[in-house]
Amino acid sequence: MSRRVVITGMGVRAPGGAGTEGFWDLLTSGRTATRRISFFDPAPFRSQIAGECDFDAEAEGLSAQQVRRMDRATQLAAVCARDAVSDSGLDVPGLDPHRVGVSLGSAIAASTSLENEYRVLSDSGRDWEVDHRYLSPHMFDYLTPGVMPAEIAWTVGAEGPVTMVSNGCTSGLDAVGNAVQLIREGTVDVMVTGATDAPVTPIVVACFDAIKATSPRNDDPEHASRPFDLTRNGFVLAEGAAMFVLESYERASARGAHIYAEVSGYANRANAYHMTGLKKDGREMADAIRDALDQSRLNPDAVDYVNAHGSGTKQNDWHETAAFKDSLGQHAYRTAVSSIKSMVGHSLGAIGSIEIAACALAIERGVVPPTANLHEKDPECDLDYVPLTAREQRVDAVLSVGSGFGGFQSAMVLKRPGGAR
Repeated sequence: MSRRVVITGMGVRAPGGAGTEGFWDLLTSGRTATRRISFFDPAPFRSQIAGECDFDAEAEGLSAQQVRRMDRATQLAAVCARDAVSDSGLDVPGLDPHRVGVSLGSAIAASTSLENEYRVLSDSGRDWEVDHRYLSPHMFDYLTPGVMPAEIAWTVGAEGPVTMVSNGCTSGLDAVGNAVQLIREGTVDVMVTGATDAPVTPIVVACFDAIKATSPRNDDPEHASRPFDLTRNGFVLAEGAAMFVLESYERASARGAHIYAEVSGYANRANAYHMTGLKKDGREMADAIRDALDQSRLNPDAVDYVNAHGSGTKQNDWHETAAFKDSLGQHAYRTAVSSIKSMVGHSLGAIGSIEIAACALAIERGVVPPTANLHEKDPECDLDYVPLTAREQRVDAVLSVGSGFGGFQSAMVLKRPGGAR
């Protein structure tokens, strides 16, 4: 029998909150952290809003040399990984380093630094032939995504499997799913895992502008992200990171560790349909949900809360609403569903891990985060989306789902820890 896997530490950096507690306070208060972009002048763009982290790397304890070397996304992940290890209470130097691994997710890796370097090398795009004399000595780090999890491994002292997972917007779920599998099969004892992205840059904003995926509601940034609302018109780009310490239930119990939740099931599928489009029936997501529930040995009616992908695009919200009905049956109408993207925006590859943090805290604290800005319900989205206000209720099992460009569909089940499976 494979080993049960639990979360014993976490660290979060998300828009609008300082650390994990600030993040949770934002969610449970129903506040939004989306605002006009301040990192650069967004005036030329169709969508001029984002969820930005108030993050000072040196104030967070990174050295000036680390800040120079690491991309912003890597900095976010490193700080979160440090917090997760501290939160777990693990004596990492006392562990066999070859039995500690890292699995990191990111959709667009070091895009911030790559864009900055191109701007310098090309003199802000004026020169077609770039001038190599201005090349950063850290360019290799920015070009090679595998450097990011390597930095995390150096930060925490891990010498086991080190992996980069880049599956678009499901990367945060898939990276943790990969870590779970490594512990289940006995390859490692401890995994430091999660995801990060810092995509609030001109080129990324321009790319989403081109396909009109992001909201142009620039006059009202706080209310622009409105998943499942009839007036929704796209998602709000964001940045952030969340990292976790995972270990076996037996190991965590033996050392008296605080356990947030058990990761009891994970599955992913691809729709092989379209790079950005989704079929309205949600069949592939529904299949991933059923697989994750089967691994958890749970019936659909055991799900107390669904953390939706809930990006705020019309096709996504229709797609996953259909998937919930297909996989959960009539229980879908009795289950609380919400999207935290309504409050912290969509941080691409990072959001899946940030949502895992929200799910684990919902189990531990008995509160379901709301869907902010949901005032006018779309008749085609007819489930209980917990509008506007957080809901106190016992949560024993949570389903979290993700959907990404390329057709990726992922599902994860988290359960209240303790007891025999």
